[in-house]
Amino acid sequence: MTTANDLGIRVGFAGGTTLSTIEQVRVDAAWAEGAGFDSYWVSYLIGVDPLVALAVAAPDAPTIELGTSVVPTAGRHPLAMAQLARTTQQACGGRFTLGIGPSHQPVVEARYGEPWAGPLERTREYLDALVPLCDGDAINVQGKQVRCEASLDIPAEPVPVVLAALGPNMLQLAGAKTTGTHVGQCGPITIAEHTAPTIQAAAEQAGQPAPRIIALVNLCVGDDPTAIRSASREAASFYSALPSYRAMLDREGIDDPTELILAGSMGNIADELARYAEAGVTDLRLGIMAPDKIHAQNTRDALANWLQG
Repeated sequence: MTTANDLGIRVGFAGGTTLSTIEQVRVDAAWAEGAGFDSYWVSYLIGVDPLVALAVAAPDAPTIELGTSVVPTAGRHPLAMAQLARTTQQACGGRFTLGIGPSHQPVVEARYGEPWAGPLERTREYLDALVPLCDGDAINVQGKQVRCEASLDIPAEPVPVVLAALGPNMLQLAGAKTTGTHVGQCGPITIAEHTAPTIQAAAEQAGQPAPRIIALVNLCVGDDPTAIRSASREAASFYSALPSYRAMLDREGIDDPTELILAGSMGNIADELARYAEAGVTDLRLGIMAPDKIHAQNTRDALANWLQG
């Protein structure tokens, strides 16, 4: 059986996308610290704002990394994003990492009412403004889609920025301009053959440090892996409908995204997690994909025992 120490990489807990109260985030963050995780990540969708929530929850998890995974660049000007990020960093005492991403065309157009025009160019210009502001520097960016001349007076450590990236162009941008990438719906084959070599080459060419590759892996401990995956099929179908995720599933050679859910005994799950480490992942972001509260609690208990064993 593979143990957490055998992996040789950082293991974080994914708080999910539907945390509806700050109290839930505080409880989750405290549990993640107590269980032995290296980091705790909150996603952005329909629940609380993750940056605000993590700023409040920082005292509940006083030693581990706290981060977002991920906040869309749509709907927030880079100045506003950097202002909130440095404020959160101040509250977290230098332990905050900002994960952002360009999101997807249906989300950007329908949810935010913004045009999906040149997402690569927009993301590049966005980072040209955001990264220096997060570092505490003044900027003057006059791009085609992003314009900003500003500085911030918020004493804080620099905020590392991680870019969610799937395709080769976004991965090259992440390697050249940020500290790494968040990837979801990417199995170990895709990461080893596509994600890792692309972002690592881009970072090396740009003279950047070796990038972080933070992989979201959903899992559930239980006796019936088939039933566990079947219970998540409707929720997982969302990913198949988005072209960028569909391309990653095709690279992995799978049709059903629930095949990426690790299910079964903790020993078997741990051995599967080792494949991600071997593929080049530097950080795991583990999410619980459980069909009910009993499975969820059993998985929490198993993860804590695995981390501390």
